[in-house]
Amino acid sequence: MKLNIRNVVCQRCIMTVEEILNRLNIPFSEVDLGEAILKREISSIEKHQIQKEFEKVGFEVIQDRNEKLINNIKSLIIEEVYSENSSNQKLSSLLSSELNYDYSHITHVFTEIEGQSIQKFYNNVRIERAKELLNYDDWSIAMIADNLGYSTPAYLSTSFRKTTGFTPSEYKNLHIKDRKRLDSV
Repeated sequence: MKLNIRNVVCQRCIMTVEEILNRLNIPFSEVDLGEAILKREISSIEKHQIQKEFEKVGFEVIQDRNEKLINNIKSLIIEEVYSENSSNQKLSSLLSSELNYDYSHITHVFTEIEGQSIQKFYNNVRIERAKELLNYDDWSIAMIADNLGYSTPAYLSTSFRKTTGFTPSEYKNLHIKDRKRLDSV
């Protein structure tokens, strides 16, 4: 049984879901961004217990088909942006092939429910990742641009400034700490 979970956006979130499921004695085979694969069907009482525990840490079991689609879109985008081995595939092709929906349907549902385009969400996640990498101070701006799929460091800089009001260099040199949680992007 697949359980779709909103706001599971990082490794720590995955570990928290695993800990909750273990504590509730709900057997699972896998927990990943936005989902848990359970080894058996769960009762309505167990489902209520899971939901109650998830709510305590900011997670939510998703029941609506479109909400599941949105959650899967967000999980795929976050996974793509944070992956060390990015697929370098166009976002539209990646989402269509992974979700088995026409991209126009995916974008329509996402925009209608989220109030922003998939591209805007994708760009915001990339900017948050750039902020994180700038804070770590391990990579040059050129390396960050390349890793995040920007065609040039100048394009990263333009996008970064448009979103934050700072260039990546200014952000890094001023030691600005204004990162957003991925579940609020």
